[in-house]
Amino acid sequence: MYQSHKVFAIFTILLVIITGCERGTELPVNDEEDIRFIEQMSADRAEAFRNGDAAGIAVHFTEDGILMAPGSPTQQGREAVQEYYQSIFNEFETSLESYYDEVEVSGNIAFGRGFADVTAISRETGDTLRSTSKYINILQRQPDGTWQTTHDIWNDNE
Repeated sequence: MYQSHKVFAIFTILLVIITGCERGTELPVNDEEDIRFIEQMSADRAEAFRNGDAAGIAVHFTEDGILMAPGSPTQQGREAVQEYYQSIFNEFETSLESYYDEVEVSGNIAFGRGFADVTAISRETGDTLRSTSKYINILQRQPDGTWQTTHDIWNDNE
């Protein structure tokens, strides 16, 4: 009989642990406030790009954020992201039209899928380059509730 009480006690403890884990706080899915914040962050990044402000772009990445630009090695870390964009701004005067076609939020992770139209004018020759691309940003909610980019990848439409 002692053995059956012991088994019952262990079963009860496990049941309490399992149900306690399942009753955690539900994380938001597609919360409108989160989506607005993410869309505004994207607009702020685009404005920084138009202004040639590499630090203004990099600040929206996590410390270990990943940038995967076409024809370029993967850049990791906020400093590397800033250096990548600064190299572009040193060579070109830039303009950008960019927007998300889709933003999805699931708890502390989100993604934005979008379109970009970039114009770059060579500072040396005055030649104009234009490119359109599609991109995916993966974002993570930070402890203070804000969102930052963990991964940014795009490829050209041409």
